[in-house]
Amino acid sequence: MRLRAEFTTEPFEGEGDPDPPAHAVVAREALRESGLEPEFGPLGTAISGDRAVLLPALSAVLERTLDAGADRITLQVSIDDTPRDG
Repeated sequence: MRLRAEFTTEPFEGEGDPDPPAHAVVAREALRESGLEPEFGPLGTAISGDRAVLLPALSAVLERTLDAGADRITLQVSIDDTPRDG
């Protein structure tokens, strides 16, 4: 089963700053280390993947972003029924 997750990490820091906050960068790297490529944006991150890969990756995101200074993480997970290419 494929899932899609969208999340934001707070606090929002350096609005207008070209560099995202450390906790957001850590989240992106945790996903990449799991073999996933997130859609990383200024207001949040989205990711789709197989359940067996995505759920453990999200656990790592939660732990690592809190360790990196996030004080709130808002997470939404849903079944991804978007047709896959190929």
